[in-house]
Amino acid sequence: MRLINQFGKFAVAGGIAAAANFLSRFAFNHYLSYVPSITLAFFVGLATGFLLMRKYVFTGGRHGTTKQIYLYVLVNLAGLVLTVVVSVSVAKLASIVVANTGLDEAIGHLAGVGSPILLSFYAHKKLTFA
Repeated sequence: MRLINQFGKFAVAGGIAAAANFLSRFAFNHYLSYVPSITLAFFVGLATGFLLMRKYVFTGGRHGTTKQIYLYVLVNLAGLVLTVVVSVSVAKLASIVVANTGLDEAIGHLAGVGSPILLSFYAHKKLTFA
């Protein structure tokens, strides 16, 4: 599969997973504070992403399902660190403009969810689904 076509499919599947991540954070936020909510939302997106990536983006590969899940989680845990750092940092910056509205956290989380796309694509192509 051509790299640009595969990255496009990755971006669409990742966008769907990111939407699941982003939207589920609002539900978790009714019961939990910001960082635990974005962490749990990350795992909603993680499960969604794995299923979509395996079926539509990275077909085949030399690893079995169990190893793919293990590697997928490892790669995405690195992405979680980046997601949290970017989310919190951008939320703090956004709070200067939209203080105490809750919008600062939504802006921060949206930026955080998109931050690991290039790292994730490369790692999943060369490691998880290779």
